[in-house]
Amino acid sequence: MFSALRNSSKLTKTVIAGSIAAITATTIFITVFATAAIPAVQLGTSKSFAVLAGSGITNTGPTTLSGTNGANIGSSPTGTFTGDTTVTTSGTKFLAADPITAGAQSDALIAYNDAAGRTPATTIAGDLGGQTLVGGVYKSASSIGLTGTLVLNGENDPATVFVFQAGSTLTTASASRIELINGAQACNVFWQVGSSATFGTASDFTGHVLANTSITATTGAVFKGQLLALNGAVTLDSNTITNDACITVTPTPTETASETATPTPTPTETTTPTESPSATPTASPTATPTSSPTASPTATPTESETPAEETESPEVTPTPEET
Repeated sequence: MFSALRNSSKLTKTVIAGSIAAITATTIFITVFATAAIPAVQLGTSKSFAVLAGSGITNTGPTTLSGTNGANIGSSPTGTFTGDTTVTTSGTKFLAADPITAGAQSDALIAYNDAAGRTPATTIAGDLGGQTLVGGVYKSASSIGLTGTLVLNGENDPATVFVFQAGSTLTTASASRIELINGAQACNVFWQVGSSATFGTASDFTGHVLANTSITATTGAVFKGQLLALNGAVTLDSNTITNDACITVTPTPTETASETATPTPTPTETTTPTESPSATPTASPTATPTSSPTASPTATPTESETPAEETESPEVTPTPEET
């Protein structure tokens, strides 16, 4: 009977393990499919530039550039750079046009055309403030504005890509911001701007900005991404720009799935202890209580015969002599 139960238990666990493996495999397939649907825009050599202009750079106040993708700053074909002494960077300052900046501009143009040609696109209009958007392509035939907060939801997929296409301008209000949630990464956000982009004072912006004409960052604006102007100038004023590479976490789910199926046979040991406890407790309690309590109470009542002899002595007293 016990062996039948054990075999039934093993069979149930095998069925459950197979179901879990099937569900895990399905989940991985869906994740890979969703990731492959919207690939990132390829930036080429321009990805190492935090700031790239077409007709010169002007900086006012302390500006800081950094990032694991690169923090270069330069301009091509016009290589002028005003206010470079107050720019701090972990990359290279290109103070004149050269083959490196020219190559970066060429790759930035390819990236711009790639972003502009992405389809299918969801139509957007007006201001994006107060909205929460998931990965995809979003297009405005004219301008895009941002007042308040725009939330970008990665839906727990760090490879989720967001592409925004503006027919003309991109303008953000003072203190506006972009918030990333559920795994969304700044490296996967792209803004293709048909003319120029202007960022308000103390705004906090996220993504690679590819503007056809010029880019103006007003006082204290903060960026997670890049400012790439193809033909016009880039104007900076006490800004912080961080150009970080993506954090790749794609292989992790695949390894976890294969390991999850292996530990399933471990619960088989749990069924073995069920047989041993039932035999041990039954024998020992029955023998011990029966023998020791019966002998002790029988000997004690025998000593109570001594008071019975003392009761006969008062009858010997001579009561008739006093008569």
